[in-house]
Amino acid sequence: MFTIGDFARHGRVSVRMLRHYDATGLLHPAHVDPATGYRYYSAAQLARLNRVIALKDLGFTLQQVQEIVDEKVTTEELRGILRQRRAELETAVAAAGARLVQVEARLRAIESEGHMPTNDVVIKAVPAVRVAELTATAASFEPEAISPVIGPLYDELFRRLGAAGITPTGPGIASYEDAPEGEGRISVHAAVQVSAPLQDGAVRILDLLPFERAATIVHRGSMDTVLPTAQTLARWIDANGYRAAGYPREINLECPENRDDWVTELQVPVSPA
Repeated sequence: MFTIGDFARHGRVSVRMLRHYDATGLLHPAHVDPATGYRYYSAAQLARLNRVIALKDLGFTLQQVQEIVDEKVTTEELRGILRQRRAELETAVAAAGARLVQVEARLRAIESEGHMPTNDVVIKAVPAVRVAELTATAASFEPEAISPVIGPLYDELFRRLGAAGITPTGPGIASYEDAPEGEGRISVHAAVQVSAPLQDGAVRILDLLPFERAATIVHRGSMDTVLPTAQTLARWIDANGYRAAGYPREINLECPENRDDWVTELQVPVSPA
């Protein structure tokens, strides 16, 4: 038997926590000395303590924890519960990480305000280009809505091109437009340059229209951090007497495995204001 202090040390918890668990019925001592009131615990109780702590740390309320441990959940059932909760937490962490990236991008955009580029933006004509394309719909033009759509879309595009024996001949080109259903939804077009006959099949092959005049800028880094670059381009367009005539195209000039090393050209069709 262990004193409450010894048991707390072995369980890596506080004495105060053990007293609270006793009061709530989560973990009673194996024995309480009737004369002194001292609490004593057995080594076998470490198993219940571990379950209680694991469930609590995974976000379950103490009431939920008690329901789980008192129903004599088997070890395998508990593993299943913990795996499910772990997956939920991993999803939450990933979402929080994505939000943090966007917050940092907004901060960089704010920090760049008032600093007009002198040679970052180039006005040029963009010729028509033949591409293979797949299209899907995103809920909005926000990065957190676009990213989960365009990544799988490109994966599927390259899978279908491989199955059709079509080899890309140039960079990937992402483009956007307002979706027919409206309500802020966006049609996301994932395309890659090819040399193949026009067709509508498992992969649509078409000619992207040329831009007579486009304001362009190169973004270096993950597209999750494109906001400051895109807003730099927008400020330049406004300050130099142009107006944008559509969503930007994104030309994937370099796409190594590390997204932080990506190089992407943004092309915004413009006309004189």
